[in-house]
Amino acid sequence: MEQDVQEKLRRIKSRFRLMMNGVASQSMREKGVTYKINWGIGLPELKGIAAEYGKDYGLAAELWKEDIRECKILATLIMPAGCMTPELAELWASQAGNQEIAEMAAFNLFQHIDNVDRLALKWISSGDALEQICGYNVLARLFLKGTAFTARDLNEFADQAQAAMSDGNVSVRHAAANALSRYELFKQANSL
Repeated sequence: MEQDVQEKLRRIKSRFRLMMNGVASQSMREKGVTYKINWGIGLPELKGIAAEYGKDYGLAAELWKEDIRECKILATLIMPAGCMTPELAELWASQAGNQEIAEMAAFNLFQHIDNVDRLALKWISSGDALEQICGYNVLARLFLKGTAFTARDLNEFADQAQAAMSDGNVSVRHAAANALSRYELFKQANSL
């Protein structure tokens, strides 16, 4: 089994080399987005690869270990949400490394985890900017889905989001603002 996962990983990495987009990779580096390796491959191409492999816990776990942009994104696309425990989600959130991966993890994977609302509320109150970005992005998606929240949880979210709006990190402010706008739509739809 392990050998099969390693062979898949090897094939994927070889494929990345063939798909490299040097212009996109260079542009990201110039904007300060750094990875050990960044092939500059677009999300549509990565989604195509993910569709070929399907959901695969072992492969996703191995991909996540790599400090390669495309491996991390692909891991978020092929990890089965049902296998993502809260502890594993916390580990992945702490290892996101940058805003792009935090957002990809939240959008592609974390929003689909059972009872992720508790985890998202924990993340937005953490002192870690990437965890906060994960939390706000997950909550934005949950508001769009119409997920039920307690009044206490909604008050906690509103308080944390308002505090985040004065945060020095523009990425946290942006994620909080996005979640607040989704919250307003949620309130309108649920007559809160």
